Amino acid sequence: IQIRRKTLENFQSTLGQVNIASIIIFFLFVGITLLITYYAAKKTKTTSEFYAADRSISGFQNGLALAGDYMSAASFLGIAGMVSLKGYDGLIYSIGFLVGWPLVMFLIAEPLRNLGKFTFADVVAFRLKQKPVRIASSFGSLTTIVFYLIAQMVGAGALITVLFGLPYELAILIVGVVMMSYVLFGGMLATTWVQIIKAILLLGGATLLVVMTLSHFDMNPIKLFNSAAEKYTDTVLSPGGFVKNPWDAISLGIALILGTAGLPHILMRFFTVPDAKQARKSVFIATGFIGYFYILTFAIGFGAMVLVGQDLISGFDKGGNMAALLLAESVGGNLFIGFIAAVAFATILAVVAGLTLSGASTLSHDLYVNVIKKGKSDEKGEVKVARMSTLAIGILAMVLGLIFKGQNVAFMVGLAFAIAASANFPSLILSILWKKFTTKGAVSSIITGSGLAIILIVLSPTVWVDILNNSEAIFPLKNPALFSMTASFIVGMVVSLMFPDKEEQSKFEDEKLRTYLGIGAE
Repeated sequence: IQIRRKTLENFQSTLGQVNIASIIIFFLFVGITLLITYYAAKKTKTTSEFYAADRSISGFQNGLALAGDYMSAASFLGIAGMVSLKGYDGLIYSIGFLVGWPLVMFLIAEPLRNLGKFTFADVVAFRLKQKPVRIASSFGSLTTIVFYLIAQMVGAGALITVLFGLPYELAILIVGVVMMSYVLFGGMLATTWVQIIKAILLLGGATLLVVMTLSHFDMNPIKLFNSAAEKYTDTVLSPGGFVKNPWDAISLGIALILGTAGLPHILMRFFTVPDAKQARKSVFIATGFIGYFYILTFAIGFGAMVLVGQDLISGFDKGGNMAALLLAESVGGNLFIGFIAAVAFATILAVVAGLTLSGASTLSHDLYVNVIKKGKSDEKGEVKVARMSTLAIGILAMVLGLIFKGQNVAFMVGLAFAIAASANFPSLILSILWKKFTTKGAVSSIITGSGLAIILIVLSPTVWVDILNNSEAIFPLKNPALFSMTASFIVGMVVSLMFPDKEEQSKFEDEKLRTYLGIGAE
C-alpha cells in the first residue's frame, strides 16, 4: 500500500486539458436523453402531463428520480471535496441532507399527494384565501429556486471549462439550451427519465470509484481511515475541523434537514405518482439510494485525501471540488475520469432541469392561473404560459450564471436550504397540522422566514466578511435557519391567533379527511 500510495501522489493530473472520453460520454448522455425528450413530447399536451407526467410514474421510478433530483453536483463534488480537506466534519452535510428524508416520508409525502395538484402552494392554500397565499409562497419558492440555480449554473460552467477546455460563456449556453430542451418539449416525463438515468450513472460511477479506491487498501475501509490518520494525524477523524461553533452546527443541521422538506422541485415530484401509497414508497426508495450515495461520498473524500493528497486537491480548487475527479484519474486513468466527469455534468443538467420545471410551474400554475386568471384557465393556455416561463427561467439562469462567474457560490446553496426551511416548511407543516392557521398567518410566516433568511445571510461571515470584505460580521452564524425558521413559526402562529378566521377553521375537518384518506385527491 505504501509503495502504491507514493506512486499515486506523484501522478501528473491532466485535469484542465481536453478529455476526449468525457466529451464522448457526455454527448452520448445528451443524445439519449434528447431522444427520450422527443418521445415524451408526443405525450405532453395537457397541464397534468406537463407538470406531473399524467401521474403515471411508479413509486420505484419516482424514488430513483427523487434521488437523481436530490443528488446534485454539490453533493457529489462538494461533500467529497469537503471530506478530503476537512475530514470527519464533512459528514455533517451528508447526514443533514439524508436525515430530512424520513421527515418527508412520515409528515409530508402523503398529505402533499392527497391535498395538492401540481405545486406545494396548492397544499398551503387548500383552505385559505388563494391569492395572497399563492403570491407569498411563489416568492419563497422562486427565491429558493433562483439561488439553487445560480450555484448549479456556475458549477456547470466551471466544470465544463476544466474538463472540455471550452470558454465559460459557451459552457453556460450549452447547459441552458440542453436543460430548456428537456423541460420545454418533454415536461415532467422527460425530466423524470433524465433524472432516473443520471441517478443510475451516478450511483454506478461512485460505487466503481469506491471499489477501485478500496482495492488499494485490501478492500478494508478501516485501513483507509488509518492511513488518513497516519498522514494527517487523528484530527481528520475527529469533529471540529470545519464547524467549530456548536450553534453554527445546529443552525446548519436545521437548514439541511428541514430545508429538504421545503424544496419546491423535490415536493413537486410527489404529484407524479398515482396515489399516496406510491408517494410514500417513492420516499422510502429515495432514502435508501440517497443514504447509500452519501456513504460513498465519505469514502471518496477520504480516498482522495490519502491517494491524491490535500495539497494537490486544494491546488486545483480551494474548496476541494475537484477531489472526486482527481481520485478517479489517479485510480482509473483518463478513461475513468472521462466517465466520472461526464456523470458529474449529467448530474448538474438533471438538477437544473428539475429546478426549471418547478419554477415554471410556480409562475404558470400558482401566479398566472390562480392569481391573474383567478383559477379559470384553459389547458392550452396554461401549458403555453408554462413553456414561456421555462424560457424565461432558462434565460435568467444563463444570465445569472454569467454574472456570478468565478464567485464562491457555496453560500447560495446554504441560502437556498435556509429559505426552504424558513419560508416553505413552516407554512406547509402548519397548514397541514394546525386548525387555527390562517391566511394572514401563512403570508406573514412566509415573508418573515424568507426575508429574515436573506438579511441574516448577507450579515453573516459568509457574505459580510468573505465576499464584502468587512472586518467583522454583524450576524455571527454562517447559516441563519435556527433564527429565521423559528421566527417564521412564531410569527405564523401569533398572527393566526391575533386574526382568527372561523371560515378557514371550519374547512379543516374536510381537509383532514382528504389528508388521511385521500378522498377527492386528484
